[in-house]
Amino acid sequence: MKTTTTPWAFLDDYRGTFFSGQWPTLPEMFRITCSRYGERPCFTVYEPDRISLSYAEALKKIEAVARWLASKGIHKGSTVGVTGKNSPEWAIAYLGILFAGAVVVPIDYQLKQEEIELLLRTADVQILFVDEEKYPYFAEKSGLLREIVSLKKGIGTYIYDLDGPHNTLPQTKEEDLAAILFTSGTTGNPKGVMLTHKNLVSDCYLAQSHLTIYPTDVFYALLPIHHSYTMLAVFIEAISVGAEVVFGKRIVTKAILKELKEAQVTMFLGVPMLFNAVLKGIMKGIREKGLLVYLLIRSMMAISGFIKKLFKVNPGKKMFHSILEKASLSSIRICISGGGPLAPAVFRQYNQLGIDFIQGYGLTETSPILTLNPKEHYKETSVGKVLPQVDMKILNPDARGVGEIIVKGPMVMQGYYKMPDETRAVFTDDGYLKTGDVGYLDRENYLYLTGRAKNLIVTEGGKNVYPEEIENEFQLYPEIEQILVRGYMANEKMKIEKIEALVYPNQEAFKDEQGALQSKADIKKRIEEIIAEVNGRLLPYQRIERLTIIDEPMEMTTTKKIKRNTVRQ
Repeated sequence: MKTTTTPWAFLDDYRGTFFSGQWPTLPEMFRITCSRYGERPCFTVYEPDRISLSYAEALKKIEAVARWLASKGIHKGSTVGVTGKNSPEWAIAYLGILFAGAVVVPIDYQLKQEEIELLLRTADVQILFVDEEKYPYFAEKSGLLREIVSLKKGIGTYIYDLDGPHNTLPQTKEEDLAAILFTSGTTGNPKGVMLTHKNLVSDCYLAQSHLTIYPTDVFYALLPIHHSYTMLAVFIEAISVGAEVVFGKRIVTKAILKELKEAQVTMFLGVPMLFNAVLKGIMKGIREKGLLVYLLIRSMMAISGFIKKLFKVNPGKKMFHSILEKASLSSIRICISGGGPLAPAVFRQYNQLGIDFIQGYGLTETSPILTLNPKEHYKETSVGKVLPQVDMKILNPDARGVGEIIVKGPMVMQGYYKMPDETRAVFTDDGYLKTGDVGYLDRENYLYLTGRAKNLIVTEGGKNVYPEEIENEFQLYPEIEQILVRGYMANEKMKIEKIEALVYPNQEAFKDEQGALQSKADIKKRIEEIIAEVNGRLLPYQRIERLTIIDEPMEMTTTKKIKRNTVRQ
């Protein structure tokens, strides 16, 4: 009997027939999965009606799209764009482009048309797949694109109508470029991260060393799928094992909970803001049962968490089944948080309630996953254990061991598209990628983040303060919708930098029973009380000294991080 030593050991059975080399390409991976689980559900959507494609059905549509692209002159190395809301059609377009041997350019659908146009020009995109509402704008852009295809019915050529002559499709290799992903910033010269098939596929399988997934899992693709986090951790992970991908349409709590329940989702991936909102709703419901019940449940949660940590068993799933059922979370096997740091208290409470909750760390330039917290041995204050084959070091560590995180590994990008100078600037002389993030490693190779190097505040006493560490302290206060911590020059002449906070209050939290908003003075007073409370927990040099209440929410990325460079207040 063959012993499986790694989650990807089964690939040995397909090497030489479905692929050659160390890792399959993404099309080869999909074909392997189809041969194993062809009749299992692949891509599903519940809104407005439930529509689902099996793996075998998806493969037919993907190949049809690939043949059509080939008939339009798309060949190995051509760039083809896709932009739209999460949907089975988006996934078919993405894979169809790769099956045609081309390079896929996934673009943030929330960008303005002019910004999308800039990215299309930057990546030399020849054909674009786009949702119907933006179709007319790009259809009129003569000279920009050779062809434009609607992902949805109702306008233009529909993606499922595409087919081409039954010619042999080109064979790609693992070292070939698979995708160009643009990072959040789109002003100035946008940076397109070049990722090969090997980058994406190796990261997918290596992540499974710390996270066991099954063909029976149901992944929920709620966050925009163009983003590297959802693309890899939901979309590519699911198709690597034959799991189902359910596409969420709206980041609205009521709609999310309905779909989680209806689809019986087992793998729920999100960002801290989303998990904070869900947890706040659960704890609010418990508080409404009265102080005695609330204290009893919190005590039971503490016991559940203790048992889980000490004995590696999960009693919370049964202890709190009714609470999880009411919150539409009873089918969830694992929650994964990424895209930003999560407060340890949130991490702890989900685990206490019986949900295996883990978090990871990575960046677009690393495909993106570099670390994951194994559910069998998780650390609440860590962003996870470094994946196998990732060589991670701390550059110029200080007395605490804190410094810039640098990495090598099979998932590290090839560089920025047509930007050799910028590419050279992010690599060390010996070939390590400089992440721009700051943190430290413990003896078991778990990573702890302290912040972004470029956001560093240096206080009068020469102490280094990372704003993200302070911002995390506010995650469980319902009165605060957004907070941005930064340095300000308290004394220009002496170059003395102190710490300020910009806060956008949660409007709902400050309304009375009639729905009227409290006065600005009362709102500010409560925010000041919260800041004083948090300051009491911080080290003296980390404390916030100035507060500004802002009237409008700050601009955010699609993974719900504040765009710090756009805040001018």
